[in-house]
Amino acid sequence: MKTLRTFIQSTFYFLLLISSCSTMAENYPAPQQSVWIAKDFKFHTGEIFAELKIGYTTIGKPTGIPVLILHGTAGTGSGMLNASFAGELFGPGQALDASKYFIILPDAIGMGKSSKPSDGLRAKFPRYNYDDMVQAQYRLVTEGLGITHLRMILGNSMGGMQVWLWGMEHPDFMDTLVPMAATPAQMSGRNWLTRRLILDSIRNDPAWMQGNYATQPPSLQFATVFFGIATSGGNQALQQVAATREKADQLLDARLKASSNADANDNLYQWDASRDYNPTAGLEKIKARVLAINSADDERNPPELGLMEPALKRIANSQLLLLPASPQTSGHGTTGQAKWWKTELAEFLKQSPSK
Repeated sequence: MKTLRTFIQSTFYFLLLISSCSTMAENYPAPQQSVWIAKDFKFHTGEIFAELKIGYTTIGKPTGIPVLILHGTAGTGSGMLNASFAGELFGPGQALDASKYFIILPDAIGMGKSSKPSDGLRAKFPRYNYDDMVQAQYRLVTEGLGITHLRMILGNSMGGMQVWLWGMEHPDFMDTLVPMAATPAQMSGRNWLTRRLILDSIRNDPAWMQGNYATQPPSLQFATVFFGIATSGGNQALQQVAATREKADQLLDARLKASSNADANDNLYQWDASRDYNPTAGLEKIKARVLAINSADDERNPPELGLMEPALKRIANSQLLLLPASPQTSGHGTTGQAKWWKTELAEFLKQSPSK
Protein backbone atom coordinates (compact mmCIF):
# COMPACT_ATOMS: atom_id res chain seq x y z
CA MET A 1 0.00 0.00 0.00
CA LYS A 2 2.84 2.37 0.86
CA THR A 3 4.48 1.63 -2.47
CA LEU A 4 1.22 2.35 -4.31
CA ARG A 5 0.72 5.58 -2.38
CA THR A 6 4.28 6.65 -3.17
CA PHE A 7 3.73 5.86 -6.84
CA ILE A 8 0.50 7.89 -6.92
CA GLN A 9 2.19 10.84 -5.20
CA SER A 10 5.13 10.69 -7.59
CA THR A 11 2.81 10.55 -10.58
CA PHE A 12 0.83 13.50 -9.24
CA TYR A 13 3.93 15.65 -8.80
CA PHE A 14 5.23 14.60 -12.20
CA LEU A 15 1.96 15.62 -13.88
CA LEU A 16 1.99 18.86 -11.87
CA LEU A 17 5.51 19.58 -13.13
CA ILE A 18 4.49 18.93 -16.74
CA SER A 19 1.47 21.19 -16.31
CA SER A 20 3.65 23.90 -14.81
CA CYS A 21 6.20 23.68 -17.64
CA SER A 22 3.41 23.75 -20.21
CA THR A 23 1.93 26.83 -18.59
CA MET A 24 5.33 28.53 -18.62
CA ALA A 25 5.83 27.63 -22.27
CA GLU A 26 2.44 29.09 -23.18
CA ASN A 27 2.64 32.37 -21.29
CA TYR A 28 2.16 34.28 -24.55
CA PRO A 29 -0.29 33.98 -27.50
CA ALA A 30 0.13 31.05 -29.88
CA PRO A 31 2.70 31.77 -32.61
CA GLN A 32 1.42 32.02 -36.18
CA GLN A 33 3.68 30.78 -38.98
CA SER A 34 3.41 31.75 -42.62
CA VAL A 35 5.36 32.28 -45.85
CA TRP A 36 5.25 35.47 -47.91
CA ILE A 37 6.44 35.65 -51.51
CA ALA A 38 8.63 38.57 -52.57
CA LYS A 39 8.15 39.05 -56.30
CA ASP A 40 11.13 39.78 -58.55
CA PHE A 41 13.62 39.87 -55.69
CA LYS A 42 16.95 41.30 -56.85
CA PHE A 43 20.08 40.09 -55.06
CA HIS A 44 23.12 42.33 -54.68
CA THR A 45 24.77 40.14 -57.36
CA GLY A 46 22.18 41.32 -59.90
CA GLU A 47 20.42 37.95 -60.03
CA ILE A 48 16.63 38.10 -59.82
CA PHE A 49 14.34 35.57 -58.18
CA ALA A 50 10.84 35.70 -59.65
CA GLU A 51 9.47 34.45 -56.33
CA LEU A 52 11.57 34.49 -53.16
CA LYS A 53 9.97 32.72 -50.21
CA ILE A 54 10.27 34.44 -46.84
CA GLY A 55 9.14 32.37 -43.88
CA TYR A 56 8.11 34.18 -40.73
CA THR A 57 6.46 33.77 -37.35
CA THR A 58 4.30 36.34 -35.59
CA ILE A 59 3.06 36.59 -32.02
CA GLY A 60 0.32 38.95 -30.90
CA LYS A 61 -2.24 40.96 -32.84
CA PRO A 62 -1.27 42.95 -35.97
CA THR A 63 -2.73 46.01 -34.24
CA GLY A 64 -0.05 45.78 -31.54
CA ILE A 65 3.17 47.78 -31.38
CA PRO A 66 5.39 46.21 -34.07
CA VAL A 67 8.84 44.87 -33.21
CA LEU A 68 11.18 42.87 -35.41
CA ILE A 69 13.42 40.14 -33.95
CA LEU A 70 16.26 38.60 -35.98
CA HIS A 71 17.90 35.22 -35.37
CA GLY A 72 21.47 33.97 -35.66
CA THR A 73 23.28 31.94 -38.32
CA ALA A 74 21.75 28.53 -39.09
CA GLY A 75 18.75 29.45 -36.94
CA THR A 76 15.12 30.34 -37.62
CA GLY A 77 12.63 32.84 -36.30
CA SER A 78 10.61 30.11 -34.57
CA GLY A 79 13.82 28.79 -33.05
CA MET A 80 13.82 31.80 -30.73
CA LEU A 81 10.56 30.64 -29.18
CA ASN A 82 12.22 28.89 -26.27
CA ALA A 83 11.99 29.33 -22.52
CA SER A 84 15.30 31.20 -22.23
CA PHE A 85 14.33 33.84 -24.78
CA ALA A 86 10.61 34.10 -25.56
CA GLY A 87 9.64 32.75 -22.16
CA GLU A 88 11.45 35.66 -20.50
CA LEU A 89 10.14 38.38 -22.83
CA PHE A 90 6.72 37.80 -24.41
CA GLY A 91 4.51 36.93 -21.43
CA PRO A 92 2.14 39.19 -19.46
CA GLY A 93 3.97 42.10 -17.85
CA GLN A 94 7.28 41.19 -19.49
CA ALA A 95 9.42 43.55 -21.58
CA LEU A 96 7.76 42.58 -24.88
CA ASP A 97 4.33 41.58 -23.59
CA ALA A 98 2.62 40.06 -26.65
CA SER A 99 -0.75 41.45 -25.57
CA LYS A 100 0.71 44.89 -26.38
CA TYR A 101 3.35 44.14 -29.02
CA PHE A 102 3.13 42.57 -32.47
CA ILE A 103 6.28 40.45 -32.63
CA ILE A 104 7.69 39.50 -36.04
CA LEU A 105 10.36 36.80 -36.35
CA PRO A 106 11.43 36.24 -39.99
CA ASP A 107 13.51 33.37 -41.32
CA ALA A 108 16.57 34.83 -43.03
CA ILE A 109 17.26 33.96 -46.66
CA GLY A 110 18.79 30.50 -46.81
CA MET A 111 17.19 29.30 -43.56
CA GLY A 112 13.95 27.91 -42.20
CA LYS A 113 11.01 28.24 -44.58
CA SER A 114 12.71 30.91 -46.67
CA SER A 115 14.24 30.12 -50.06
CA LYS A 116 17.55 28.26 -49.75
CA PRO A 117 20.02 26.19 -51.80
CA SER A 118 18.56 22.85 -50.66
CA ASP A 119 15.24 23.76 -52.30
CA GLY A 120 16.80 22.56 -55.55
CA LEU A 121 19.36 25.00 -56.93
CA ARG A 122 22.10 23.76 -54.61
CA ALA A 123 25.41 25.54 -55.44
CA LYS A 124 23.68 27.53 -58.21
CA PHE A 125 21.68 29.49 -55.64
CA PRO A 126 22.57 33.23 -55.63
CA ARG A 127 25.51 33.94 -53.32
CA TYR A 128 23.53 36.14 -50.94
CA ASN A 129 24.90 38.36 -48.18
CA TYR A 130 23.54 40.21 -45.13
CA ASP A 131 22.39 43.14 -47.28
CA ASP A 132 20.14 40.76 -49.22
CA MET A 133 18.75 39.39 -45.95
CA VAL A 134 17.94 42.89 -44.68
CA GLN A 135 16.27 43.77 -47.98
CA ALA A 136 14.09 40.64 -47.74
CA GLN A 137 13.15 41.49 -44.15
CA TYR A 138 12.29 45.06 -45.15
CA ARG A 139 10.07 43.89 -47.99
CA LEU A 140 8.32 41.40 -45.71
CA VAL A 141 7.61 44.08 -43.11
CA THR A 142 6.51 46.79 -45.55
CA GLU A 143 4.93 44.95 -48.49
CA GLY A 144 3.94 41.73 -46.78
CA LEU A 145 2.70 43.07 -43.46
CA GLY A 146 1.96 46.68 -44.38
CA ILE A 147 4.02 48.17 -41.55
CA THR A 148 5.50 51.65 -42.01
CA HIS A 149 7.40 52.03 -38.74
CA LEU A 150 8.85 49.70 -36.11
CA ARG A 151 9.16 50.36 -32.42
CA MET A 152 12.29 48.22 -32.20
CA ILE A 153 14.56 45.88 -34.11
CA LEU A 154 16.40 43.40 -31.91
CA GLY A 155 18.78 40.76 -33.22
CA ASN A 156 21.24 38.22 -31.88
CA SER A 157 24.60 37.24 -33.43
CA MET A 158 23.98 37.32 -37.20
CA GLY A 159 20.71 39.04 -36.38
CA GLY A 160 22.66 41.58 -34.35
CA MET A 161 24.90 42.38 -37.30
CA GLN A 162 21.80 42.83 -39.44
CA VAL A 163 20.40 45.26 -36.85
CA TRP A 164 23.39 47.53 -37.46
CA LEU A 165 22.72 47.38 -41.21
CA TRP A 166 19.01 48.12 -40.70
CA GLY A 167 19.91 51.27 -38.78
CA MET A 168 22.07 52.55 -41.63
CA GLU A 169 19.96 51.44 -44.58
CA HIS A 170 16.56 52.50 -43.16
CA PRO A 171 17.43 55.10 -40.49
CA ASP A 172 13.92 56.56 -40.13
CA PHE A 173 12.09 53.25 -39.99
CA MET A 174 12.49 52.43 -36.29
CA ASP A 175 12.63 54.08 -32.86
CA THR A 176 15.19 51.76 -31.30
CA LEU A 177 17.88 49.25 -32.23
CA VAL A 178 19.13 46.44 -29.98
CA PRO A 179 22.07 44.59 -31.62
CA MET A 180 23.30 41.70 -29.45
CA ALA A 181 26.47 39.60 -29.68
CA ALA A 182 27.56 41.68 -32.64
CA THR A 183 30.13 44.39 -33.31
CA PRO A 184 29.72 47.21 -35.87
CA ALA A 185 33.09 46.42 -37.42
CA GLN A 186 34.40 44.55 -40.43
CA MET A 187 34.23 40.75 -40.36
CA SER A 188 37.77 39.80 -39.40
CA GLY A 189 40.00 38.10 -36.84
CA ARG A 190 38.94 34.88 -35.13
CA ASN A 191 35.34 35.48 -36.15
CA TRP A 192 36.20 35.20 -39.85
CA LEU A 193 39.09 32.74 -39.52
CA THR A 194 36.89 30.12 -37.90
CA ARG A 195 34.14 30.70 -40.46
CA ARG A 196 36.68 30.12 -43.24
CA LEU A 197 37.52 26.80 -41.63
CA ILE A 198 33.87 25.75 -41.98
CA LEU A 199 33.75 26.85 -45.62
CA ASP A 200 37.05 25.21 -46.57
CA SER A 201 36.23 22.01 -44.70
CA ILE A 202 33.07 21.55 -46.75
CA ARG A 203 34.48 22.67 -50.10
CA ASN A 204 37.57 20.47 -49.74
CA ASP A 205 35.58 17.40 -48.75
CA PRO A 206 35.61 14.94 -51.71
CA ALA A 207 32.02 14.01 -50.83
CA TRP A 208 30.83 17.59 -51.44
CA MET A 209 31.19 17.17 -55.23
CA GLN A 210 30.77 20.90 -55.95
CA GLY A 211 27.47 20.84 -54.13
CA ASN A 212 26.02 17.86 -56.00
CA TYR A 213 26.41 15.31 -53.22
CA ALA A 214 24.11 12.33 -52.77
CA THR A 215 24.67 12.17 -49.00
CA GLN A 216 25.76 14.90 -46.60
CA PRO A 217 29.57 15.35 -46.56
CA PRO A 218 30.99 14.17 -43.20
CA SER A 219 32.94 17.42 -42.89
CA LEU A 220 29.70 19.28 -42.18
CA GLN A 221 29.17 17.75 -38.75
CA PHE A 222 32.83 17.97 -37.78
CA ALA A 223 33.21 21.61 -38.87
CA THR A 224 29.99 22.64 -37.15
CA VAL A 225 30.99 21.05 -33.85
CA PHE A 226 34.50 22.49 -34.07
CA PHE A 227 33.15 26.00 -34.68
CA GLY A 228 30.63 25.74 -31.85
CA ILE A 229 33.24 24.68 -29.30
CA ALA A 230 35.82 27.20 -30.50
CA THR A 231 33.56 30.24 -30.61
CA SER A 232 30.73 29.78 -28.10
CA GLY A 233 30.06 28.42 -24.65
CA GLY A 234 32.22 30.63 -22.44
CA ASN A 235 35.56 29.65 -20.90
CA GLN A 236 34.25 29.25 -17.36
CA ALA A 237 31.09 27.39 -18.30
CA LEU A 238 32.93 25.06 -20.66
CA GLN A 239 35.55 24.32 -18.04
CA GLN A 240 32.78 23.29 -15.64
CA VAL A 241 31.27 20.70 -17.99
CA ALA A 242 34.65 19.51 -19.32
CA ALA A 243 36.74 19.68 -16.13
CA THR A 244 38.73 16.54 -17.02
CA ARG A 245 39.96 15.02 -20.26
CA GLU A 246 37.45 12.21 -19.86
CA LYS A 247 34.54 14.63 -19.48
CA ALA A 248 35.81 16.70 -22.39
CA ASP A 249 35.95 13.58 -24.57
CA GLN A 250 32.42 12.63 -23.56
CA LEU A 251 31.16 16.10 -24.44
CA LEU A 252 32.90 16.10 -27.80
CA ASP A 253 31.78 12.57 -28.68
CA ALA A 254 28.18 13.42 -27.85
CA ARG A 255 28.23 16.48 -30.09
CA LEU A 256 29.89 14.65 -32.96
CA LYS A 257 27.35 11.81 -32.76
CA ALA A 258 24.31 14.05 -32.35
CA SER A 259 21.68 13.72 -35.05
CA SER A 260 21.39 16.63 -37.45
CA ASN A 261 19.22 17.51 -40.41
CA ALA A 262 21.58 20.27 -41.60
CA ASP A 263 22.38 20.56 -45.29
CA ALA A 264 25.96 21.24 -46.38
CA ASN A 265 25.10 23.72 -49.15
CA ASP A 266 22.70 25.61 -46.89
CA ASN A 267 25.30 25.70 -44.13
CA LEU A 268 28.08 26.83 -46.44
CA TYR A 269 25.96 29.69 -47.79
CA GLN A 270 24.85 30.73 -44.31
CA TRP A 271 28.38 31.23 -42.99
CA ASP A 272 29.70 32.65 -46.26
CA ALA A 273 26.99 35.36 -46.17
CA SER A 274 29.03 37.25 -43.56
CA ARG A 275 32.08 37.59 -45.81
CA ASP A 276 31.57 41.26 -46.74
CA TYR A 277 29.87 42.48 -43.56
CA ASN A 278 31.36 45.89 -42.78
CA PRO A 279 29.08 48.63 -41.39
CA THR A 280 31.99 50.83 -40.33
CA ALA A 281 31.54 53.60 -42.89
CA GLY A 282 27.85 54.26 -42.27
CA LEU A 283 27.49 54.45 -38.49
CA GLU A 284 26.70 58.18 -38.51
CA LYS A 285 23.58 57.43 -40.58
CA ILE A 286 21.92 55.71 -37.60
CA LYS A 287 19.18 57.87 -36.07
CA ALA A 288 17.46 55.39 -33.76
CA ARG A 289 18.39 55.03 -30.10
CA VAL A 290 20.79 52.12 -29.68
CA LEU A 291 21.23 49.64 -26.84
CA ALA A 292 24.10 47.34 -27.81
CA ILE A 293 24.29 44.20 -25.66
CA ASN A 294 27.46 42.09 -25.59
CA SER A 295 28.97 39.68 -23.11
CA ALA A 296 32.45 39.98 -21.67
CA ASP A 297 33.22 36.35 -22.55
CA ASP A 298 31.99 36.50 -26.16
CA GLU A 299 34.57 34.53 -28.14
CA ARG A 300 33.57 36.07 -31.49
CA ASN A 301 33.36 39.66 -30.27
CA PRO A 302 35.90 39.94 -27.42
CA PRO A 303 35.60 43.35 -25.74
CA GLU A 304 39.38 43.63 -25.31
CA LEU A 305 39.65 44.41 -29.03
CA GLY A 306 38.25 47.83 -28.18
CA LEU A 307 36.02 48.04 -31.26
CA MET A 308 32.68 48.86 -29.66
CA GLU A 309 33.41 52.04 -27.68
CA PRO A 310 34.80 54.18 -30.54
CA ALA A 311 31.99 52.96 -32.81
CA LEU A 312 29.30 54.00 -30.34
CA LYS A 313 30.84 57.47 -30.02
CA ARG A 314 29.89 57.98 -33.66
CA ILE A 315 26.22 57.23 -32.96
CA ALA A 316 24.01 59.70 -31.10
CA ASN A 317 21.91 58.23 -28.27
CA SER A 318 23.79 54.94 -28.04
CA GLN A 319 24.89 52.88 -25.06
CA LEU A 320 26.57 49.56 -24.31
CA LEU A 321 25.41 46.91 -21.88
CA LEU A 322 28.39 44.60 -21.32
CA LEU A 323 27.31 41.47 -19.45
CA PRO A 324 30.03 40.23 -17.05
CA ALA A 325 31.49 36.78 -17.52
CA SER A 326 30.71 34.09 -14.97
CA PRO A 327 30.41 30.30 -14.68
CA GLN A 328 26.71 30.78 -15.49
CA THR A 329 27.18 32.73 -18.73
CA SER A 330 27.96 31.01 -22.01
CA GLY A 331 30.22 33.23 -24.08
CA HIS A 332 28.75 34.08 -27.46
CA GLY A 333 25.60 32.25 -26.40
CA THR A 334 24.99 34.44 -23.34
CA THR A 335 22.75 36.97 -25.09
CA GLY A 336 20.43 34.16 -26.17
CA GLN A 337 19.33 34.06 -22.51
CA ALA A 338 17.10 37.07 -21.93
CA LYS A 339 17.34 36.82 -18.15
CA TRP A 340 20.68 38.63 -18.31
CA TRP A 341 19.32 41.76 -20.01
CA LYS A 342 15.50 41.82 -19.95
CA THR A 343 15.34 44.41 -17.16
CA GLU A 344 17.62 46.82 -19.00
CA LEU A 345 15.65 46.28 -22.21
CA ALA A 346 12.37 47.16 -20.51
CA GLU A 347 13.91 50.35 -19.07
CA PHE A 348 15.45 51.24 -22.42
CA LEU A 349 12.08 50.99 -24.17
CA LYS A 350 10.41 52.97 -21.39
CA GLN A 351 12.90 55.82 -21.82
CA SER A 352 12.90 55.81 -25.64
CA PRO A 353 10.44 58.21 -27.32
CA SER A 354 8.03 56.72 -29.83
CA LYS A 355 7.65 58.41 -33.19
